[in-house]
Amino acid sequence: MYVIIVGVGKLATELLAMQLEPQYTVVPWENRRLTAEKSIVIHAGSGRQLPEVIDFCRTTGSVLVELSTGTALPEESLTFPLIHCPNVNILMLKFMSMLQTSGHLFNTSHITLAESHQMTKTSLPGTAAAMGTYLGLPLDAIRSVRDPQIQESEFGVPQQHLARHAIHRIEIADGACQLRFESRVFGSSPYADGTARIIDAISNHQPENRRYEIMELVNAGWL
Repeated sequence: MYVIIVGVGKLATELLAMQLEPQYTVVPWENRRLTAEKSIVIHAGSGRQLPEVIDFCRTTGSVLVELSTGTALPEESLTFPLIHCPNVNILMLKFMSMLQTSGHLFNTSHITLAESHQMTKTSLPGTAAAMGTYLGLPLDAIRSVRDPQIQESEFGVPQQHLARHAIHRIEIADGACQLRFESRVFGSSPYADGTARIIDAISNHQPENRRYEIMELVNAGWL
């Protein structure tokens, strides 16, 4: 089966080099076969090619895995499976599932949430926003850190990872008791590994012709 990567940015480039089982052949969108056949299409681009990608999936019955955020996805009845994956770090997704289920249990506690990403990340990450929602925090209460000196001194980010990292720190206090949950991701490997696991899940479970959110696959035990 062909796995077609759409996009030219850092993530798309990393996915083109990911290690998959021998039954998969990874190709860039520009090199897809002229004779269209059912494939798994990973969209990690800006959205410019998305209408053409959707037409390809409709024609071939291919599965579309959408990794980009903010793109206009079709809302009408689908004739192919579409899996929306704004985060492909599987361990992180499982932690998010736990927060989604149980975050309300801490609504009487004092909660702080901080996130640290590389300086080029100017917007609030969707993962941090979702965490805040699950914990009942307004978005403007989330602390975003982009200063490399603070990232090194307070968050312990190694210098070689200042240009590519993601840290989310949750602190919950209730009187004399305090809890801290922290996720730490350095480099690109969790994203390529997570995408590879999503590809395997698609092959093993044959999703229906509809839209899925990635958390549905996590909660169903596919990942």
